[in-house]
Amino acid sequence: MFVSGVLVLASLGIHAQQPAYLDERVPVEQRIDDALSRMTLNEKIAVIHAQSKFSSPGVGRLGFPDFWTDDGPHGVRPDVLWDEWEQAGQTNDSCVAFPALTCLAATFNPQMARLYGESLGEEARYRGKDMILGPGVNMLRTPLCGRNFEYLGEDPWLAGRLVVPYIQGLQSKGVAACVKHYALNNDENYRHQVNVVVDDRALHEIYLPAFKAAVTEAGTWGIMGAYNLYNNQHNCHNEIMLNRILKGDWGFDGVVVSDWGGTHNTEEAVTNGLDMEFGTWTDGLTMGKTNAYDLYYLADAYKKLIREGKFTEKELNDKVRRVLRLFFRTTMNNHRGQGFLCSESHYEAARRIATDGIVLLQNNGSVLPLRLEGKKRVLVVGENAIKMMTVGGGSSSLKVQREVLPLDALAARCAAQGIVCDYARGYVGDTVQSYNGVTVGRSLVENRDAATLMAEAVEKAREADYVVVFGGLNKSDFQDCEGHDRKEYGLPYGQDELLTRLTAVNPNVVFVCISGNPVAMPWRASVPAIVQGWYLGSETGDALADILLGEVCPSGKLPFTWPEKLADVPAHKLNAFPGVWRDDHQVIDEEYREGIFMGYRGVDKYKTRPAFAFGHGLSYTSFELGKAVADKTEMTADGELTFTVKVTNTGKVAGAEVVQLYISDKKSSLPRPKKELKGFSKVYLQPGESRDVSITIRRDALSFYDDSKGEWVAEPGDFEALIGNASDHLTSKVKFRLK
Repeated sequence: MFVSGVLVLASLGIHAQQPAYLDERVPVEQRIDDALSRMTLNEKIAVIHAQSKFSSPGVGRLGFPDFWTDDGPHGVRPDVLWDEWEQAGQTNDSCVAFPALTCLAATFNPQMARLYGESLGEEARYRGKDMILGPGVNMLRTPLCGRNFEYLGEDPWLAGRLVVPYIQGLQSKGVAACVKHYALNNDENYRHQVNVVVDDRALHEIYLPAFKAAVTEAGTWGIMGAYNLYNNQHNCHNEIMLNRILKGDWGFDGVVVSDWGGTHNTEEAVTNGLDMEFGTWTDGLTMGKTNAYDLYYLADAYKKLIREGKFTEKELNDKVRRVLRLFFRTTMNNHRGQGFLCSESHYEAARRIATDGIVLLQNNGSVLPLRLEGKKRVLVVGENAIKMMTVGGGSSSLKVQREVLPLDALAARCAAQGIVCDYARGYVGDTVQSYNGVTVGRSLVENRDAATLMAEAVEKAREADYVVVFGGLNKSDFQDCEGHDRKEYGLPYGQDELLTRLTAVNPNVVFVCISGNPVAMPWRASVPAIVQGWYLGSETGDALADILLGEVCPSGKLPFTWPEKLADVPAHKLNAFPGVWRDDHQVIDEEYREGIFMGYRGVDKYKTRPAFAFGHGLSYTSFELGKAVADKTEMTADGELTFTVKVTNTGKVAGAEVVQLYISDKKSSLPRPKKELKGFSKVYLQPGESRDVSITIRRDALSFYDDSKGEWVAEPGDFEALIGNASDHLTSKVKFRLK
């Protein structure tokens, strides 16, 4: 018999020498060379493409197990049938759902990112998964992108600082990260046809830095190509993106995985950097054909070209080396643990991340936290109070062991204090509670019409001490959902009218926005309290109740600009979304006319006033930031500079503040943003407590990408560090020079 590829002969008194590739004392690259030398052409071809919806074969003859991937990035997706998208019907593939990545970004807390990665890695290991398809680090260019909830906001520095510990935590459990979608995957409707036209500065300064950090700092073992095109080549086999930048400039030694069905051409796939091909409808080529994995572009078609002499095995061997390296990091790693599934520690982690990322956007009159003492009735309004959000939205849809709903959590807290917690639906959005065979949650079927539902909510609001509205978006098509972009910036399902009528009869209305995107808020001035509640996963209800009732002091900060209106978004202001179809209607060219001036960079350039600024987030306590000082006035090209500011909790409850540092270049040979985030630090303080917070920058914080030279440049001269607690609230300025 075979044990880890070693023939057991001890019972026969024969002691065979262990092959080099199985000897852990041998350096990994030598083990790879040895294994590669033993593989046949058929075995090499087999390991670079899928054999089922989510797996690729190992090399059974040599003792390499099959390799299993699964969707993330918010939890481990339930198992599907071998050759179909439908669920396999298992009873042991539930998971803990962690908050969506927009919430993680809002924590501004690398420690939470590490906890997130470790917890997810443990769940994946228990489920036998070797690679999680995530995290996602595409930038929020427009609030209409349906998949923004899976990404880490609009700022490349913030995304980079959080993706690194996430990957390190995940891979510390022996599970590969597959960072996606590389790159420029910033809209969903035409993701297979969009050819992104973007200047090199914007590419390198905005859309690539988080991917670069994932590779050069975190050492990610996988990268997933995007569906869209760049420079007229699909990103799953793109010469510039994969060969020149990823594998050349950044020295990536892992595997490039195609998005499912993202491969389009054998010769380009061979030569332009793709390593492992996975498909959508079985093979991504022939709709309806089953078990046709040998029809992949990197399967029989590739083998045929080698046998005909059109290719040697040079490119193939590079791909196989990378796959074998991945095997030794995962399936052939005998020291990775067994993991845990649905453990209380994972629920605790999900709740901590959720409460750390919930953002208090507005709190006029200090309506929040809700003070239940002496109150009689709390009214909860809105479909999102009773709708499970872990199901739907595309590939990140999950099957959870449990999901605490907002209404249930608040009702339990109210009941404990003898207070009535009433409910009114208010509106009907989407009554579907299933996805790919996973059906969960209470029935959302509603036969009453919209006018009746709204009238009921208004009448009940007249008698309530507080009205808490759970609204926003959901994970339905054209809301926050893979494959579809939003059709409008406004709230759906008549929520604007509902909120207007509720505030007319009750002064204590709280709106909790459940979404992964900003939304229009024409009623903002009349709603005293607004909370950004994200998609929080398994612990949604309890996490929101913790914040609403003041059991946790909110400390989240917006990871994106919240525009007042869609026309304020640079991509829309310049009519640069969603692009223009070519004459043959096969490709749509989308020109990023705003260049580097997206998000808060665009706010400064075009002098718009957002509803809520990037980095904004209120608290139940108050903080005072002292005058920032630098440890020196000049910085050398290879040196560093440290800024320190005293932060004091001047309020009455414990809480956390995020110190944010932005850099302004006072004179540059190329146009630059007025300011750019280049450092942040989250500090937890008791009432009256003070602490010095230090943030260190290096030359890269001062650099821009000079597209005429094709390199990063830091020009000597005057700079300014702007320090505060939001991009529109920077209370300290420190001048310095780069020598």
